[in-house]
Amino acid sequence: MTQKLVDLHLHSTCSDGLYEPREVVRRAARAGLAAIALADHDNIDGIDAAIEAGGELSVEVLSGVELSVVWEGYSDIHLLGYGFDHHCPELVEALASFRDFRARRNEMIVERVNDKLVSEGRAPLDFATVAAKAGGTLGRPHIAMALQEKGYVRGTEDAFQRYLIPCNVDKRYFPISDAMALIRKAGGVTVLAHPPFITTDREVFLRLLETFAALGLDGIEAYNSGSNLDEIDWYITQARRRGLIVTGGSDFHGPDKGNIGIGIGRGQLKIPYSCVEEIRQVLQRRSDAEG
Repeated sequence: MTQKLVDLHLHSTCSDGLYEPREVVRRAARAGLAAIALADHDNIDGIDAAIEAGGELSVEVLSGVELSVVWEGYSDIHLLGYGFDHHCPELVEALASFRDFRARRNEMIVERVNDKLVSEGRAPLDFATVAAKAGGTLGRPHIAMALQEKGYVRGTEDAFQRYLIPCNVDKRYFPISDAMALIRKAGGVTVLAHPPFITTDREVFLRLLETFAALGLDGIEAYNSGSNLDEIDWYITQARRRGLIVTGGSDFHGPDKGNIGIGIGRGQLKIPYSCVEEIRQVLQRRSDAEG
């Protein structure tokens, strides 16, 4: 009997993926996957379309999200949520606020840069022009290019030192405890995404894992595109020792990002359907306990 395989970490155009949610599901079906989760960054807008496509193509679709979180000196840790009610008002509101801030961040940086330029007797940048030249993916390097085109700086490094660093607006992240509580409130489970991208120091990782488990973390994305087979086994062992579930995903964004394929990562991944079953078991236990 052929083993049922899954991929619980896929991105769509609702965050920074190349394909629309329905196309992601179609590609997963073509890859022979039994189940997937759309796990867009801080965004759940594509889940309904993915579930609908999954019903048409016989692919089980779990609700998923990838939240950007912080813990002490660690910034931009990624926390996966699964199996939650993606229409939960608190979750919808929190993510909408997060996205609004992110959309405004670069505009606020340009506003600060312009204040500095005006104080120097220089003409300000036009935000719409800078955004248009960026082609829809505006970042600080595009602002640096605009400053250089105006003749205000000698190059990118000069732009950052004189304007972009002093005028920066910090990125916004969820405190990890708040993110866990938010997913739990919506009825879901929480999983630490691609752990080797947090740290490759095993002692440091285990200290973090103990802390996060005490905060309520449910699992580890042991099957991930940043680990070889021996490392995957090690993460599985650490999860089992702590009573945590094991999940897996490729972190697929599109063929042009990281040479990662749906369901296979960089070629070595075979994520078993048991990962879905473990998520379901936690959800069922909680439902029984609350009932």
